[in-house]
Amino acid sequence: MPRPMHRARTWRRIKKRTPGASLTLHYEKRKAGKAKCAICATELHGVPALRPYQMGKLAKTEKRPERPYGGVICPNCLARGIREAVRASLKH
Repeated sequence: MPRPMHRARTWRRIKKRTPGASLTLHYEKRKAGKAKCAICATELHGVPALRPYQMGKLAKTEKRPERPYGGVICPNCLARGIREAVRASLKH
């Protein structure tokens, strides 16, 4: 019987073969997903796919790109948003 904490699907189940040729279950935390753009949902480059406790150990510049909305929206959506904002301000 697994421990109660291992019953949840937050743990990956990995079958490992032991030296006695039997299979046992090992449990691992799942890998973190890739960061996605908040607007178009494309994968963000320059943002590591790590679990929160691992992200806390990184330097500020290793966590996300150094630009406005870095790590939240992709450069294409940022450029489009800046263009729209400038055009809206020029109309008035």
